[in-house]
Amino acid sequence: MNRTLALFACCVAVSLPACAPQQDGEAYPGYAEAEYVRLAAPVSGTLLQMLVHRGQRVEAGMPAFVLESDSERAAREEAEARVRQAQAQLENLRKGRRPDEIAALRAQLTQAQAARDLAQADLVRQRKLVADDFVSPAGIDAARTAAERAQAQVDELQAQLRVARLGARSDEIAAAEQQLQAAQAQLEQVRWVLAQKTRQVPVTALVDDVLYREGEFVPAGSPVVSLLPPANIKARFFVPEAELGRIEIGQPVALHCDGCANPIGARISFIANAPEFTSPLIYSRESRAALVFMVEARPQPEQAPALHPGQPLEVRLEKEPEHGRR
Repeated sequence: MNRTLALFACCVAVSLPACAPQQDGEAYPGYAEAEYVRLAAPVSGTLLQMLVHRGQRVEAGMPAFVLESDSERAAREEAEARVRQAQAQLENLRKGRRPDEIAALRAQLTQAQAARDLAQADLVRQRKLVADDFVSPAGIDAARTAAERAQAQVDELQAQLRVARLGARSDEIAAAEQQLQAAQAQLEQVRWVLAQKTRQVPVTALVDDVLYREGEFVPAGSPVVSLLPPANIKARFFVPEAELGRIEIGQPVALHCDGCANPIGARISFIANAPEFTSPLIYSRESRAALVFMVEARPQPEQAPALHPGQPLEVRLEKEPEHGRR
């Protein structure tokens, strides 16, 4: 800890000649930093199961934790029942009346056709009697009216039978289809909420910390597990303003740490746009000596696990990049 504080003090107080990096090695003090992945659920609930523990290495896709989901399961069953009900209503509207109802209409139509035939035969008979002067012409009017009424009854029943075979009107069917779509959308929403109750590990990583225990209530969006993927470890160091022009994005650096058998290769990934530990107003020649810029470097993925967040590092610049190198 004292060594780390001394390194940072050396960077801040760049007015001391001893703190400037050596020209031959171009070493800058720094430390390892991490970007954690905090795994949370978008819904709230009591923590039912914690399936990982601190310090465990986990693979992507493994279950991490489970929240209680009794109410969501009940909501899913209700939504599924609503979908089945909407589907049954739509099918009922599309297929028309039941077979027994259609059979009853057919029987009524048969009776009406028989009555029509009888009325027409009576009309023909009345006309013959009038032609033979057996009855008065007034009898024809009554027979004609009866025949027309019987024909109208037949036409009505035939229309009813066609409608019974067609089913509901198009606007009623469209409304039933919309109800079915709404029920299906509600079911998908409930299924999504239920799925969020079980969270999987999104990336291969080390479990850095477990923030809740089984039985505790977890608010929506609150991190439950903190993960550290190896690719999210980086080196952070500070470069004096006078030497900022010597570095660029993509430049290789070597990371030296206590206990490391060999330097760890890395490349500069970020250079801060604003200085730190600066004078508040105008930069004079003397005050510019106190300016430092934060720089970050990403190690090689296969070497990143050798670093630990907070670990003191010594960063040395590699050879100057060739002209045209990215």
